[in-house]
Amino acid sequence: MHQTKMTLLTVVMLALSPIYSVMAQVTKQLASHPDLPPDDIRTIEHDLITPKMIEGDPAAGKRVKHQLTRYAGTEVHHALYLPENWRAGQTYPVIVEYAGNGPYQNSFGDQCTGNVADCNLGYGISGGKDFIWVCMPLIAVDHQRNQRQWWGDLDESVLYCREVIQLLIDEFGADPKNLFLAGFSRGAIACNYVGLHDDAIAKLWKGFICHSHYDGVRKWGYQGSDRVAAASRLKRLRGRPQFISHEKSAKATESYLDEVGRPRNLEIHSLPFRNHTDQWVLRDLPLRETLRVWVRSNLNR
Repeated sequence: MHQTKMTLLTVVMLALSPIYSVMAQVTKQLASHPDLPPDDIRTIEHDLITPKMIEGDPAAGKRVKHQLTRYAGTEVHHALYLPENWRAGQTYPVIVEYAGNGPYQNSFGDQCTGNVADCNLGYGISGGKDFIWVCMPLIAVDHQRNQRQWWGDLDESVLYCREVIQLLIDEFGADPKNLFLAGFSRGAIACNYVGLHDDAIAKLWKGFICHSHYDGVRKWGYQGSDRVAAASRLKRLRGRPQFISHEKSAKATESYLDEVGRPRNLEIHSLPFRNHTDQWVLRDLPLRETLRVWVRSNLNR
């Protein structure tokens, strides 16, 4: 009888051990950040670290500063990452990403530089494998540098994006049937503001990933940020899927989409943290897994 009770106790403890393990992990993380509330993303430790952008030629597992030939001699550049399992002659889906505005810092200590070197979404989504990841610039009006706040020369930025994508197809095995556009903050707005700017660029995309802000929800200080203009761009979506998320609550985005006529194939999520950051994808969170499943389920096989 005693042995039976001990066996049952062992089974129960084994069954509960994953729960206790998670609880212990959370407790440890909170203890290491005693000054932070539990809805601050920094109470959750990273399980990924985005590679730093370096000088050099593109290669598997490297993130390099890259440039179109016609921009040689300027500071205009994009950040190109070839997956660690990249092989010449094979094809790979692509995550194209736009950065948020910079320099930015809020009262929680969240920061954004506005630089292509500091984007994180594509790496967090892919984990560094299977996808080409390129962080695309917005081009300043003088065509000499990347634009860190808002749009600069929008038409030139759209052209630059299309030219880089063609370069990736021609030289690095990018799959033109599997191009995803992603962005955080300004970059989330860019998914529609840039990615649906005209029919030529709009037709490129297989899907969109917009975190924290959405084109048309709020009127900003640039031309075309109003709801009428944004709704016109949204018509170019034409049924393609979007994954939309926002810190704390996505209700404002949902209200806007209900007002203008919500397209089909939209998936909207609220991330239960207060932080305005793209670094949530560098943590083992349920929403990251949901996003990864969403991306892979929308790939052309």
